[in-house]
Amino acid sequence: MDPDWPRWGFTHTGISANNITPRFEQAVAESLAQTPMLQNQHIMGFGAFNPQPTRQDYAWEDLDSRTNFMKQSGGTQIITLCCAPDWMKGGPEGMTSPEGWKEHLEDAPYPQHFDDYAKLAATVAKRYSDVDYFLVWNEFKGFWKDHSKPADYKGYTQLYNKVYDAVKAVRPDAKIGGPYLGFDSNKSGDSELRGDWGVVNQNVLDAFNYWYENKKGADFIVVDGASPTDAHELLPDEFGALSKFSAVTEWLREKTDDMPVWWSEWYIEPEDGTKWPENKRLAVQAASMMEFAKSGAATALYWNPQAKSGACRACMWDPKTGAQRPTGKLVSSFAKWFPAGAEVQDVASSDPKVRVLAQPDRLLLVNTTDAQVTTTVDGTEYALKPYEIKWSDR
Repeated sequence: MDPDWPRWGFTHTGISANNITPRFEQAVAESLAQTPMLQNQHIMGFGAFNPQPTRQDYAWEDLDSRTNFMKQSGGTQIITLCCAPDWMKGGPEGMTSPEGWKEHLEDAPYPQHFDDYAKLAATVAKRYSDVDYFLVWNEFKGFWKDHSKPADYKGYTQLYNKVYDAVKAVRPDAKIGGPYLGFDSNKSGDSELRGDWGVVNQNVLDAFNYWYENKKGADFIVVDGASPTDAHELLPDEFGALSKFSAVTEWLREKTDDMPVWWSEWYIEPEDGTKWPENKRLAVQAASMMEFAKSGAATALYWNPQAKSGACRACMWDPKTGAQRPTGKLVSSFAKWFPAGAEVQDVASSDPKVRVLAQPDRLLLVNTTDAQVTTTVDGTEYALKPYEIKWSDR
């Protein structure tokens, strides 16, 4: 990747700044523009209505709104080519029904409609000619319903190849990545990719290997994953489990002869109702982003759970004012100080409970405990509050 590649950014979800008021949208755009970063939007779902309700008709209002916001806020635009209109997956033509959104959004297009979907993808790429980066599909949706069994990696690869060819035919300059596969892990199992954090599901590796060996082409690799296992375990603990991100990134770089590795989503908190205090959640998130920087990941996109009202836990900006929240500040700070070309230096902390990430001009320290800690880094003593994140000049 370009040494100035932003590396960090986020994905727009069901609610974003363009869904409130023009004044609110402008406030968030101005805030984001202070530290431009990557911004990603799906073509259907996650804030966008059906882009092709009938074979003859397109509906671009939502995608236009999101891409306009990305430009207004100085973002580097990314489009995820997912999901598929209803009529490509057994549903009727026309606007998507509430049941269609709830029950069938994540269905894959039928094989007889792969060409139709590839044509839609090419139409998107041609319409949004100022978007250079495209991700193909999302987490094998519809191609892998039971993760205890092999995925339909042949079906996904067939769709991917048709999309790749169709987009490159109209936009040879477009950069295309896949397979956007979730690297699930378990406590135990038979797989070459393993660590204290667990074992990656062999079905994941089989799917990735098939796609990689049979793809028409790719400009970068796209994956996602969570540090907890599928059983919501954090091995050996919430901070130790984060080494999974480095292990997967390094495995992918070696497997693909050092192609750029993009993390399209990543998760750190168990999805079993666990809710950490906000200072702990932020500390774990900061430590996870350290793993991406240290392992040489080209890109990491934060899945932004924005809302129109309420506390909006883990959101990047305040739902009422548009002001930057701690999560947004964390992502923008990484975008500013650790872009893809940043020189990450090996700097030690006198107390191993404090994790450190350094480049020539800036240090990031994270206290991984719920107690105050004092540590020495670069000959300077730092006192950190429980789970504190501290940025410092060098």
